[in-house]
Amino acid sequence: MINDILTVAMKEIKELPYLRKDNSRTNLFTLIVLLSVFGILLPWHAGKEWVQSLLSMLPCAWLPFMMVGTTMADSFAGERERHTLETLLASRLSDRAILFGKILAGILYGAGITFLCIILSLVTVNLVDGQGGLLLFPIPIALGLVILVLLVSTLASVLGVLVSLRAASVRQALQTFTIANAVLLIPVLVISLLHPALLATITPFILKTSFISLAIGAGVGLTLLDVILILATLARFKRAKLILD
Repeated sequence: MINDILTVAMKEIKELPYLRKDNSRTNLFTLIVLLSVFGILLPWHAGKEWVQSLLSMLPCAWLPFMMVGTTMADSFAGERERHTLETLLASRLSDRAILFGKILAGILYGAGITFLCIILSLVTVNLVDGQGGLLLFPIPIALGLVILVLLVSTLASVLGVLVSLRAASVRQALQTFTIANAVLLIPVLVISLLHPALLATITPFILKTSFISLAIGAGVGLTLLDVILILATLARFKRAKLILD
């Protein structure tokens, strides 16, 4: 089954943006913009703080979610529009091989581009503020970045596939994903609207909490969310119904 998953993943990756032969100039320009913003401009502006604090965490979490979710919304809806879904579902590939292959493609896509931006950001910071010394992320932050990128890429990929399963078109899948994205942002909005007195009570507690504790808590929360979405996707993937649709 692993070989089947890898086969589906490689097929999906070849059809992702930046690797398609069609509109290659547009895709290349978009990739250059992303690398320039997240790999050069942001770390250039931040300087040493980019590697010495948690400043790099937010863009590195946002980038894979933005890219993977909208891309994976095309995973089933796009095949349905291109009339290739029936051929895929009629193949010898098992349900889980198809599903996990598409999810894996999204994870590799999001994590790969994000890690490329992170490497480029290190080069940028060292060129700007290196001053003869090598600037690198501390081990806890580096490990946290790797885990965060993988978990967020998984979250975005699974959510995109889940939305795409029942979408009649890519446009509908993108609209639904946008709504789901907004729902996930509700906790952030709630926190921002909290009364200043309540925020003043919470902030010292957060500042006193160690980075490792915060990282473990965030990692556990993202892992649980990933598992729940994967189970929901498995439950919703009905091969016979997709063929009939």
